[in-house]
Amino acid sequence: MRLPPAAARLLPAPLPAGAGLWPRRGAARPSEQVENKIKGKLEKQICQVVLDHFEKQYTVELGDKWTSVRDVLTCPSCWQYAILLNKFSQSAELENTLRVKGYHLAFRGTLPYLPRSLKCYISRTPRRFPAQKHQTGKLKEYYLLNAASVLPVLALEVKDGEDVLDLCAAPGGQFHCNEYDDLRSRWLKQTMESFIPDPLVNLITVSKLDGRQIGDFKPELYDKVLVDAPCSNDRSWLFSSDTQQAKLRLIQRKELSSLQFQLLRSAIKALRPGGSLVYSTCTLSKAENSDVINLILKSCANVMPVDISEMAKAVSQEFTFLCDTQQHELLVLPEEGKAWGPMYVAKLKKI
Repeated sequence: MRLPPAAARLLPAPLPAGAGLWPRRGAARPSEQVENKIKGKLEKQICQVVLDHFEKQYTVELGDKWTSVRDVLTCPSCWQYAILLNKFSQSAELENTLRVKGYHLAFRGTLPYLPRSLKCYISRTPRRFPAQKHQTGKLKEYYLLNAASVLPVLALEVKDGEDVLDLCAAPGGQFHCNEYDDLRSRWLKQTMESFIPDPLVNLITVSKLDGRQIGDFKPELYDKVLVDAPCSNDRSWLFSSDTQQAKLRLIQRKELSSLQFQLLRSAIKALRPGGSLVYSTCTLSKAENSDVINLILKSCANVMPVDISEMAKAVSQEFTFLCDTQQHELLVLPEEGKAWGPMYVAKLKKI
């Protein structure tokens, strides 16, 4: 069966709760309510415990670059939101509106791989286009996301007719989507309902297997595997509202690299010989990024690195990358005017 091109992994950006409701007498107008809620989000407090931890680690790992990265990550008013159009409900009117507002396409034809239907609009100015709510039976026209989250899908280079596994699938969706967590699995299904019409949804398999075991259950079944692994989401953790939970997260953080390694081992087992794997995280942490990939390359004789430097070069005007990485990997560093990431991407091939 010929399958449609893969959908990009997305980051959620829900509308503030109650933003669409009329206020009580004497309350602010709907537009004011939304502005106040967004303002409240922008003024949320930085978790000092997490910031102190990151300060020690990333000053060593990133050197002078950490200062500018930290300034963006700790300033939500600097953050940018990309708009990924839904190929199944695109409108020329929406695209015209985006252009008038100063948005432009993030990805163009110079990329080694770029599906014609993939249209992701960005603006250099920090702004947020109104989000669309989930409505049963109605497709969304677009999705708000961090533009860097599209890079793993572009690196995977999915082609028609290929069997694809998205090992840790929520919140986006691809041909075989596996999500072990119940809440994230429901989130995944809702996202699919919002972006994919009924006939095509039936072509997608959704499972709730332990990703560490899926390679044993489905050995050498897939041409492409995406491992968007659980990680210490730097951007989110910096604004942890519960200090005790933040401290616990930082303790458990040490165990994440082991989980990521196990997921990659499982993904390699699930790949057919000649198949490709893309690993991604949304953290700057070397322990969860290049260290995990290097350990895989040392311990698995049947995989080899794949050069993705041409892809990085093609999008270098829109993204800032860490310079001292290998050709098979990239790390997106947030900076003012290009506040995308953090996003680590690495590509491997099974031999």
